[in-house]
Amino acid sequence: MATNTVMITTTTATNIAGMTTEGMVAGDGLTGAALFRLLAWLSPSYPVGAFSHSHGLEWAVEQGWVKDRAGLTAWLSDLLAAGSGWNDAVFFVHAHAAAGDGARLAQLAGLAAALVPARERQVETLAQGTAFRLISENAWPVAGLDALPDPLPYPIAVGALAALHGVPLRPALAAYLHGFAANLVSAAQRLVPLGQTDGQCALAALAALVDDVATRAAVLDPAADPFEALGGACLVSDLCAMRHETQYTRLFRT
Repeated sequence: MATNTVMITTTTATNIAGMTTEGMVAGDGLTGAALFRLLAWLSPSYPVGAFSHSHGLEWAVEQGWVKDRAGLTAWLSDLLAAGSGWNDAVFFVHAHAAAGDGARLAQLAGLAAALVPARERQVETLAQGTAFRLISENAWPVAGLDALPDPLPYPIAVGALAALHGVPLRPALAAYLHGFAANLVSAAQRLVPLGQTDGQCALAALAALVDDVATRAAVLDPAADPFEALGGACLVSDLCAMRHETQYTRLFRT
């Protein structure tokens, strides 16, 4: 009978800042120190203001397009596979490769900010990205952080910081996408509303897709033009972000 096993060994790892830690290294090179960073940076407690954004979901709920767990799961699946989640992943990959290169990061940041389809989406990504940088400068300083541009879209900020701290691309990207989905699940729990169990079931249902999107994006060529991979097919979500600007009663900023 065949048995699938994953080999995990203990090793001493040194990150880019020169800190030596004992970590558990799996096949993707993710040390305990790197895992701790991802858990901290993409935790709801990291104060980037994510709780105040619904990514246009508030309008979709008001229209009755997302009204239960199944509808939420389908909505988020589309965003991750063929919408703003995928585009964030593309920019994340390019930013991770460009960490420390101020000129390249500025180009990516300008493109990411220009391509968002609604004013509120731009507010959302720039507010979170700028907050992420300011917090990280104090809590997680590292050489090269001063190369990050201003204003700063969120996936550019997280992707570059992950690389500067020596966090491997694929697990960093998977953690980012999980955080993207988890924040919108949290928003749906307040808007639909959904119970805590339904919220966690929705997030669990997205696990395989998050892994698949991270895997597909991680093999993109960061030397190529981002336009080769960017694009989306979630027009209704984009329209929701536009309509949210004039929504009469709102709980969320976007």
